[in-house]
Amino acid sequence: MPALRICEITDRPMATPQGETPDCHLCAVFANAPAAPRSPFAPGEQLFRQGEPVRLVYRILKGAAVSYRLLADGRRQVTGFHLPGDFVGLEAGVEHTTCAEALSTVHASAIERATLAERAATDIGLARALWQITVRAVQRSEDHALILARQGATERVVAFLLDFARRLGHPEIIDLPMTRQDIADHVGLTIHTVSRTLSQLQTDGLIEARSTRHVRLLQRSRLDGICA
Repeated sequence: MPALRICEITDRPMATPQGETPDCHLCAVFANAPAAPRSPFAPGEQLFRQGEPVRLVYRILKGAAVSYRLLADGRRQVTGFHLPGDFVGLEAGVEHTTCAEALSTVHASAIERATLAERAATDIGLARALWQITVRAVQRSEDHALILARQGATERVVAFLLDFARRLGHPEIIDLPMTRQDIADHVGLTIHTVSRTLSQLQTDGLIEARSTRHVRLLQRSRLDGICA
C-alpha cells in the first residue's frame, strides 16, 4: 500500500454533521507533535527506507519529498510526491513498502504509529480521518495507474503537469521540486522522452519551460483536451 497523504489542495474532505471535517482531527493530533528525528532532512536524505519497520508517521511542514519503490530488477518506480500538509508513512503493513526521500530541505513533525492507533481506538473523529486518507490514497493510486495506462508520452507528461498544478492551486507557473528523472520514474518514461516531450509542448506553444524546474502553463484548455 503506498504512503498515505492528506490535506492536498485538490482533496475535498467529507464534512461531518457538525460541519467539521475529519481532516481537522488528524491535524489537531499533529498540532503539538514533536519535530521528526533528524528534521530538517537535507535534500537526498531518507525519512525511511523500503522494508524498514513502520514506526513513525510524518507530516511535511516545509519542503517536498518523493516516495518510490525499488523493484527487483534495480529500477525505481516513483509512487508519489509529498508537499507541505501531506502525511507520509501511514501504511497498512508492519514494514514500509516504499522509500521516502527529501527533494528539498524538509521540515517535518512525527508521531509514533502505535500512539496514533491507540488514540484512534477511542476517538471516532480521528478514526474517520484515518479512513478518509485511506480512501484518498486509493484514489490517487488509481489516478496514477490511469497516467501509466495512457498510450502516448505526451498524455502522460501533460497529465502529470495538470495534476501537480491542481495540487498547488492552479497557478500559471508551477515550480517543480523534483528532477526530470523523478518525473520519468513516476510516469513510466525515460528522462530523454520526458525532456523531448516538454520541448515539443513548448514548441507547440502549450507551455513555457523557463528552466528545468519552472514551467508556465500557457493554454490550459488545450492541455486539458490532450488528457480528455
